[in-house]
Amino acid sequence: MDKRFKPLTLPEQLALRRQAIQDVAAHPEWSLSETIHHIRTSLRLTVPEFAQLTKVSARTIKDLEAGRTSGTVQTVESLLAVVGLRLGVQSQSKPQSEAPAGYSGTT
Repeated sequence: MDKRFKPLTLPEQLALRRQAIQDVAAHPEWSLSETIHHIRTSLRLTVPEFAQLTKVSARTIKDLEAGRTSGTVQTVESLLAVVGLRLGVQSQSKPQSEAPAGYSGTT
């Protein structure tokens, strides 16, 4: 835990994790770097603490947060797992106005 903050009780830590999950779910537009940074700072962890917890190097975390790399799927999974999230793929459906001419939206 970042020494700038007083130690948290277990219920307070769980509340921070729940809030981090809700924040990430509420902001699908966040980039990977924004998401990882938000999770780490929401849990009040320094980069070295987050690295030790996730078994991902501090350099990799710094590079991810700075947007210098996108990391591997395995690395991102490790970072998200701290709050119980998993990496996934989701298709983006086009709004009806962007559908090709003659497309009715039904099959």
